[in-house]
Amino acid sequence: MPDALDELLDLLDLEQIEQNFFRGQSRSALVPRVFGGQVAAQALVAAGRTVPEDRLAHSLHAYFLRAGDAGAPIVYQVDRIRDGRSFTTRRVVAVQHGQPIFHLSASFQTYEEGLEHQDDMPAAPDPETLPTAAEMLPRHLPADVAARLVEARAAVDLRYADVPPWGSVGEPREPRSQVWFRTNGKLADDPLLHVCLATYVSDMTLLDSVLLAHGRGGWAVGDVVGASLDHAMWFHRPFRADEWLLYDQESPSASGGRGLGQARIYTQDGKLAISVIQEGVVRVPRRP
Repeated sequence: MPDALDELLDLLDLEQIEQNFFRGQSRSALVPRVFGGQVAAQALVAAGRTVPEDRLAHSLHAYFLRAGDAGAPIVYQVDRIRDGRSFTTRRVVAVQHGQPIFHLSASFQTYEEGLEHQDDMPAAPDPETLPTAAEMLPRHLPADVAARLVEARAAVDLRYADVPPWGSVGEPREPRSQVWFRTNGKLADDPLLHVCLATYVSDMTLLDSVLLAHGRGGWAVGDVVGASLDHAMWFHRPFRADEWLLYDQESPSASGGRGLGQARIYTQDGKLAISVIQEGVVRVPRRP
């Protein structure tokens, strides 16, 4: 298993410091704050550690309140809201320097049979035919920026189906993007771990579709500034984060300095595994 994936799994293996209290560490990101996907994934780990193993995460709803300090630990306090016959609900507050930086509500359910239907998986290229991040990023970004981005995402094999926002700056396109992803290594057969890793990755590219609509390159080239505001996910069907998943993303709206992204994540054999919605601050930097 690659070192980068080992490091990510270590980040998600929280230290329990008291009943309902957990502590997590951080890693440096491309921006001078904690990566939002890391905080969301760690908060879901904390919630899941207080839930019986036969109850699987089926949804989460979260707000990013303050920028996290990558140089300080994060304490996750879990509130055991409800333990019902079929559903379990948890609320998690992430705290740094005495202040909440993130709130998450998550719901877990015992497996049961029910009605079944789903939208068909959209057409997408075979992930094995697409360039890796290490191959693609240097084509569109300065060498130092590309190297930092490859390093930041080294635990995940993430492949764009089309040119990413920073590869078409100044050329507005349809606000839609597709990426395939999987972890760079096999994972244990723990459903919570796979859900948490998908949560981690889900914050990497969802707002790309907002940038595409306006021909902006985004955070990698500095022609917008922004941050995640809120994030919601629904986990519909079992999946593995170490097998190819298609992240089909689009942006229906941007206004008021905010952009909305919505997406569906499919397994390679066409099962709809996850639905995702996120809103973020997306601002054009003011000129001096």
